[in-house]
Amino acid sequence: MRALLGVELPGYRAVDTDAWLNDHGDVLSLHFFDLVPDLPAPLDDGPALRHGLTHFTARAGGGLIEASVKRLGELPALRQILKLPLPGQPSGQAFIGSFTVPRATCSTVVKIQAAERGMTGMREAVVMAKLGPESYFRPHPYAPEVQGGLPFHAADHDRWDAEFPDHPLTRVRRTLDVLAEAVTVDPAFTALPPFAGPGAARR
Repeated sequence: MRALLGVELPGYRAVDTDAWLNDHGDVLSLHFFDLVPDLPAPLDDGPALRHGLTHFTARAGGGLIEASVKRLGELPALRQILKLPLPGQPSGQAFIGSFTVPRATCSTVVKIQAAERGMTGMREAVVMAKLGPESYFRPHPYAPEVQGGLPFHAADHDRWDAEFPDHPLTRVRRTLDVLAEAVTVDPAFTALPPFAGPGAARR
């Protein structure tokens, strides 16, 4: 099922079925999962949802930068941005932004992935120099007790995007903003029973 419409954005060229690439090397992709959504809480329980996602991302070796519930077309969607180490490289990160639209027994996801290339860590170094280490690293606001994964820090905040307009994290946020305005949901997908939380569809 192609549940989301309007994903083909200007500046991206098709490279596979439901996958597009731009000149930065950013990959935009569309996915459908015919499974009960693997989310830790319903979308209307923001604290539990963000707490669970923070731990899930840390266990995968990454870091959750932000998570919120927004409208995508006519339905609520989970908007996430996370970071992961670049596989097989001593430094550098990939940033992944997504909208997940869950229903009771399936979900659809549109995802944008952008990786650091060339010199890495410049954004982090500049922000740390401005703020100092004591203000740079912070407990995760969604789960202060979380251990492992990539650390939560000030350089990932959107206040720095204007200073680093070509950084992959900035590009991910910019693309999510465009998707939020461009994407609509297929009426057949909208008509499916809503997601009520983990395990609800099996009870």
